[in-house]
Amino acid sequence: MRAAQMLAEGFPDISRMRVAREFHWRRWLAAAAIVVVLAMIGRAFAGGQIEWSYVGRFLTVKVILDGIVNTMVMAVLAMALGIVLGVVVAIMRLSPNPVLRSVASGYTWLFRGTPLILQLLLWFNLALVFPAIGIPGLWSVRAVDIMTPFLAALLGLGINQGAYTSEVMRAGMLSVDAGQYEAAQAIGMGRLRALRRIILPQAMRVVIPPLGNEFIGMVKATSLASVIQYPEVLHNAENIYYANSRVIELLIVAGFWYLLVVSILTPLQMLLERRFARGSLQIAR
Repeated sequence: MRAAQMLAEGFPDISRMRVAREFHWRRWLAAAAIVVVLAMIGRAFAGGQIEWSYVGRFLTVKVILDGIVNTMVMAVLAMALGIVLGVVVAIMRLSPNPVLRSVASGYTWLFRGTPLILQLLLWFNLALVFPAIGIPGLWSVRAVDIMTPFLAALLGLGINQGAYTSEVMRAGMLSVDAGQYEAAQAIGMGRLRALRRIILPQAMRVVIPPLGNEFIGMVKATSLASVIQYPEVLHNAENIYYANSRVIELLIVAGFWYLLVVSILTPLQMLLERRFARGSLQIAR
C-alpha cells in the first residue's frame, strides 16, 4: 500500500478528469456518402418512368400468385431432393470404399463445376441425347413426353443442390467427435445405424444454418427455370410485360414477392436454428 502511495506522489489525480473523445470524421463522412447515394437512388425511382399504379394493380393478379405457388412448390421439392442426395453423397465421401468415394467426388465436381442454367437446359433437351427412356424390349417412353418443364426444373435444381448439400452434410458429420463413432462400434452398432441414430442428429446443429441459407437461395434460384418455360413468378411476370410493355413495373412486382418470401423464411430459419441448438446452449450454461 505504501509503495503504491509513493508511486502516486508527484502525479495529478486523474479520477475526475473527462475522457477526451476522438472525432471520427471518416465514419461520419462515409455515413453521409451512403445517405446521399440512397437518396439519389430513391429519387431516381420516384422520378423515373415507373407507373406505380401498375405495380399495385399486378401485385395480386392470379397469374402472379400462381407463379408464387409454383416457385415455393419447386423450391421445397428441389431442396428435399437435394438434401436426400446430399446425405447419400456425403456418406459415400466418408466411406472407406475407394469406388464410392470416387463416384461421390466426381458427382460433386461435375455439378458444382457447371452453371446451373446450363444444367437446366441440358435436362430440358435430354431427348436430343436419349430419345427414349426405359428398358429395351420391355418398356420405354419418349423422353420428350416426360421431360416437362416441371420435371426438368426439379432434376436440374435438385441434383445441383445435392452437390452443395453433400459438402454441408459432410462438414456436419466431420464436426461430430470421433469418439461417438467409436462408442457406436463398441456397442455393436453398424455404420449406417450409427449414422442414423447418433451422428446425423448431432450434426444437425451444424448443418441447419447453411441449409437454411441454401433453401433461401433455392427460392431465388427457381427464377432460372424461366428459361425452360417453368411458370414460376418471374416467368409469369415476363409473360405479362411482353404483352403490355410494363417491364420495370412487373420486375418490381416479382422482386417484391421474392423479398416477402425471404423475409418470412429468415425468422423461421432462426427459430429452427434455436431449436437444434438447445442442447449445446444448455451445456454452455
